[in-house]
Amino acid sequence: MLEIKEIWKTFNPGTVNEKQALRGVSLTLKDGDFVTVIGGNGAGKSTMLNAVAGTWTVDAGSISIGGTDVTHLPEFKRAKFIGRVFQDPMLGTAPSMQIVENLALASRRGQRRGLGWGVTKEEKASYQKMLRNLDLGLENRLTSKVGLLSGGQRQALTLLMASLQKPKLLLLDEHTAALDPKTAAKVLELSDRIVEENHLTTMMVTHNMKDAIVHGNRLIMLYNGRIVIDVSGEEKKRLTVPQLLELFSKVSGSDEADDKLLLS
Repeated sequence: MLEIKEIWKTFNPGTVNEKQALRGVSLTLKDGDFVTVIGGNGAGKSTMLNAVAGTWTVDAGSISIGGTDVTHLPEFKRAKFIGRVFQDPMLGTAPSMQIVENLALASRRGQRRGLGWGVTKEEKASYQKMLRNLDLGLENRLTSKVGLLSGGQRQALTLLMASLQKPKLLLLDEHTAALDPKTAAKVLELSDRIVEENHLTTMMVTHNMKDAIVHGNRLIMLYNGRIVIDVSGEEKKRLTVPQLLELFSKVSGSDEADDKLLLS
């Protein structure tokens, strides 16, 4: 469902601020894979995610989604393949519009528009049912402006919107980093449920090593622009945080783990 072949990305080449963010990264995700991506600051996690989404173009290599080569497609043309939830709860929704209007926009994504009622009674009933399943009390607030929701409620709504069209690839970009621990746990629980129910191929970037181990069926760790750890199946399930740190030290040749990684 996702095939990344030898992608390279350098920011500010030829200047004193040159930074080689990705160094020949290759990764293949099968249909239904849920991979968690971990690494310290500057390891290349977000750069890889943004390269897949089309936010940056890569210097070399190729990216295919669902068998379609998207390497040279701009971000807006890749959008039909991708659902995305950002780190900032303020992104991913239209805050000045109602919950029902946001859901209607998400459900019509990629479709031709015409003159007619924005939301039908049948759609409202369907949205209420979806929101009820989130168990956040949003099913009775269809006309509330999204900007009035809490961060956790907005992330849950964004998750729902991102999965409405059953994208070929769901990108979760540290989507719980701005939430308190209790709300983050709730959003992660919802993420697991939505991914499983819709059989979505998913890539989740996180700084939290415990979350990276618990969620998904595969874990990769980036260091200095390269994938240095790739574990899945039973090996991943048996991992502990100390073992992951030890493995990281062994493959990276460094005893230094990023502070943010350790504190998480």
